[in-house]
Amino acid sequence: MNIRCLAIDDEPLALQQLVAYISKVPFLELAAQCQSATEARRFLEHDTVDAIFCDINMPDLNGMDFVKSLTAPPLVVFTTAYSEYAVEGFRVNAVDYLLKPFGLQDFMRAANRLRDRLAPQQQDTSDDTLFLKTDYRIVKVSISAIRYIEGMSEYLKVWLDTEPKPIITLLAMKKIEERLPDCFMRIHRSYIVNLTKIQEVNKNRVILDADTSLPIGDLYKEAFQTYLDSKFLGK
Repeated sequence: MNIRCLAIDDEPLALQQLVAYISKVPFLELAAQCQSATEARRFLEHDTVDAIFCDINMPDLNGMDFVKSLTAPPLVVFTTAYSEYAVEGFRVNAVDYLLKPFGLQDFMRAANRLRDRLAPQQQDTSDDTLFLKTDYRIVKVSISAIRYIEGMSEYLKVWLDTEPKPIITLLAMKKIEERLPDCFMRIHRSYIVNLTKIQEVNKNRVILDADTSLPIGDLYKEAFQTYLDSKFLGK
């Protein structure tokens, strides 16, 4: 399956990098590249795409406002150089955020999430498993049972609904993050949380139960707030 993409960034070098990354992903097809939201809008008046990679801060029209203005927006991955961006009232359910400067590995994560969102029928939902090495054993873990993952230097603690103690495995956060479905989100340098397990959000922490709360790091607030906004009902 090819995913037709539109790349939008007002900075020529950033746009060039974005286009280069798209060319490295076999299932992405570049439909057009634009240096402004106005140019992108003109393109979309006579053509369609499956996904948009869109910079947020652009001089003529803010990337978020541009996406919100589209009658039937395609899937969106936002790029931004700012970790703290005002997202109050933003109701676009972005597939992912890429914080500049981002590398190919981060871009691949976003591309894979696009593919997963566009082709859910291709996912084998019965295969809800990972295998993790712990001590001298390799254990089978149900992904849906993972509550959160805690990073500790080169090791991870994988906390499960089904076990009182975590599984400790020698693995990088980035590595396991790439294998997790969209219901997991990195909310801190040291934490990935299963969004379905969150019971409450209190200031800069997510609460899973009476005994477990996790911090939301400054670099991850924007993406998490966007997720909240997409689920929020009320004024």
